[in-house]
Amino acid sequence: MLKINDCIVKYKAELLNLADKLGNISKACKMMRVSRDKFYCYKEAVDNNSVESLFGKTDRCST
Repeated sequence: MLKINDCIVKYKAELLNLADKLGNISKACKMMRVSRDKFYCYKEAVDNNSVESLFGKTDRCST
């Protein structure tokens, strides 16, 4: 069974993957009802190899 943190990380990862697949960040954000600011915060965390921040514990983006 997935825990809440697992679901949150999965949702954030799905957003990043959808934007990559579509090639359109705005459209992905609209589809998943997430602001572009949050998207870029999540992307920066992954790009900086700090995936732990997607768990929300030290997430300056908040969930």
